[in-house]
Amino acid sequence: MEGRPPAQAADVPQPDTAEGYMGAVYGSLLAASVVVGAGSAGSFPRLELVLLLLCSGLASWATRVYGQMFRERIRGGTVGAAEIRHACASEWPIIMAAVPPAVAVAVTPLLGIGPQGAVWLALGTALAGHVGWSTVAARRAGATGRAAVTAGAVNLALGLVVVLVKVFGKL
Repeated sequence: MEGRPPAQAADVPQPDTAEGYMGAVYGSLLAASVVVGAGSAGSFPRLELVLLLLCSGLASWATRVYGQMFRERIRGGTVGAAEIRHACASEWPIIMAAVPPAVAVAVTPLLGIGPQGAVWLALGTALAGHVGWSTVAARRAGATGRAAVTAGAVNLALGLVVVLVKVFGKL
């Protein structure tokens, strides 16, 4: 931001770059954590979980955008409209990562799935996104096939920690 020309369309992380995927990797694990927390509370209205997922993604996005702006000000840089737009766009995948689990919850009544099934479907959807985004990000960053699979496996292990919290969290 400091010493950079105003952000242009080319400065905004594109979906087919590793930088563009990193917010989705973070956001999908955040969504999984939200699902586990809500699902551990017992039965709840589906709309509540959908809104919780989307609002958590939005709050995390706003926090990260603000953090970028704060960091730039601490460094002595100026923050203009172009930098704000760039920060907003670069963090947008965090919000988008919450959408698939929210949609999964929203369609469960159509599928005849109860509230606990909705939690598991949302959790599985979030974790599939987490592993998928991290694997694709690794490939787009130039990682070999083996390194991309390793990245996916490491992120699967992180996701399984979230599942273990869900399974054993009530002990």
